[in-house]
Amino acid sequence: MSMQQIIEIVRGFEGVLILQPQPGDGTPDVAWGDAFFYYSPGGGTPEHTQPYATIVTKDYPDDAASDLGAPDRWRVNIHVDRATFRESTGEDPRRLTSVHDFAAADVINPHPVYGALGWICVVVPAERTMEQVVALLRQAHDAARSRATRRAEVGGPT
Repeated sequence: MSMQQIIEIVRGFEGVLILQPQPGDGTPDVAWGDAFFYYSPGGGTPEHTQPYATIVTKDYPDDAASDLGAPDRWRVNIHVDRATFRESTGEDPRRLTSVHDFAAADVINPHPVYGALGWICVVVPAERTMEQVVALLRQAHDAARSRATRRAEVGGPT
């Protein structure tokens, strides 16, 4: 499955906002070509909320372990709850101890930088992980919707 196919699947989620920075839109050039997924039923960029998932197409200055500089490589990053993290990686996000090959394709790993914060990732999802990646994206979207609903009920920031 391609990066664009994943974006199209997520585009079908209720209340999703997908930001895809590109030249000329005022975003930093390091983000151009990437995708950021938010729950935002009103369509505006949430001011006090991080995306629940991203797709990155290149190495970032502090995040080069996935070798995304090679041709046709990209990575899906998904924020998950602790139970899902353990189920997906076999580890607790607060006690990461295993050595991981973060450049391995089609493998669910803790995120090389944000794993301890509950982020998992897959470099070039394919046959082995695609179904699970789509399910995890749906779960992350639903969790983001639940958080937004709770914040709205107590008058918190969006």
